[in-house]
Amino acid sequence: MIKSLTGMKAFWVVWIGQLISLISTSMVNFGLTIWAYETTGLATALALVGVFFMVPLLVFSPFAGVIVDRSNRKLMMIISDAGAGIATILILILFSTGRLEVWHLYISALVVGTSQTLQWPAMSSAITTMLPKEQYGRAHGLISLADGGSSVFGPILAAAVYGLAGLGVILWLDIFTFSIAILSLILVVIPQPVVSAEGAASQGSFLKESTYGFRYIWSRKSLLGLQMVFMFGNFFATMSYTLLAPLILARTGNNEIILGTVQSIGAIGGLAGGLLMSWWGGPKKLVNGVLWGWVFTGMFAIPMGFSQTILFWSIVSFLAAMVIPVLNGSNQAIWQRKVPADIQGRVFSIRRMIAWMVNPVAALLAGVMADQYFEPAMMEGGALVDRFSWAVGSGPGAGMSLIWIVAGFGAILVALAAFTFPVVRNVDDLLPDAAE
Repeated sequence: MIKSLTGMKAFWVVWIGQLISLISTSMVNFGLTIWAYETTGLATALALVGVFFMVPLLVFSPFAGVIVDRSNRKLMMIISDAGAGIATILILILFSTGRLEVWHLYISALVVGTSQTLQWPAMSSAITTMLPKEQYGRAHGLISLADGGSSVFGPILAAAVYGLAGLGVILWLDIFTFSIAILSLILVVIPQPVVSAEGAASQGSFLKESTYGFRYIWSRKSLLGLQMVFMFGNFFATMSYTLLAPLILARTGNNEIILGTVQSIGAIGGLAGGLLMSWWGGPKKLVNGVLWGWVFTGMFAIPMGFSQTILFWSIVSFLAAMVIPVLNGSNQAIWQRKVPADIQGRVFSIRRMIAWMVNPVAALLAGVMADQYFEPAMMEGGALVDRFSWAVGSGPGAGMSLIWIVAGFGAILVALAAFTFPVVRNVDDLLPDAAE
């Protein structure tokens, strides 16, 4: 029977369900981005959607980790998918009745962000129990493949559907596909982890367990250092990618076809990186995949700021996105090898909180800097136009291009600094695998 599916077969069923759902979610994100920018014309409006999504991930992550470790992983993933589906239903109702406003997107992002506090730690720890550790890198390569595939087809399909049928049809498709994702979870068996010595010692009150992830990471300086790399790297990455859509729309007169093309070609790069990671599994010394991944991500972000053509935007988007599955897959494999499965909910939730704690600030800062200073400064007669127009031109989008360049250099410096700390660059060897 289908319910007996376990191991890699079960993973494939879940993966297919998530892929279908991710494609429609990518379509929704693209459609709402176009709608919001056409409605407001402000980068800050788009940045605030990201802020409202990330804040609950940071605030509720310690508690979500405890819930995941105390509960059935599959149930937590189903609840998370259902929460995202409910948010889409509410947006559809408001849009269909002509009442949708930009601030409704902030509430929706808040709901989705809250439900997603369960999804990622539950999915990560589920993979740990479903597959042998030798398959972790490949599994996350396939997950990156799903992310890349959804980003390839999502914007293309969304641009077509948005122009022909409007936002409402895109929202209906998302509601249908999230139910497929839930069904794929119902049909498989996801083993619960065996209680480890660390897990037994960590048990206590809900409040005590909610702080366990902090204590676990703090006592292992290699893992803490690794998260510092992601925290500072994500600060610069968030600043730049928050401005990707408004930059291209500003440069092209709100041309959603060009934006969709650039995002889709970039996603093809992510698809290629996911294929590479699913075949390769990452470098033998996984930390090299992480640190060099950050270096190359920054290197490819810099020319995005210099570019003013769809061809060049597409090339650098492809290259930057191709690196990300190797970077994230290598990092995820390190954590899954080093942390016992039964405490991964708590540890991974805090791990994500550390890595993302600066993201809302970075997203909001990028939007405000673009709208209030850099964009006006790069208009004709602006304070910076004489100094930097040779590099990024002038007019709409030029100020955001400058922010992209600065952020790219920042990401490179973070990675190069990490190489100077033995506790980080030797994480593979300094910490034993959890199974050993």
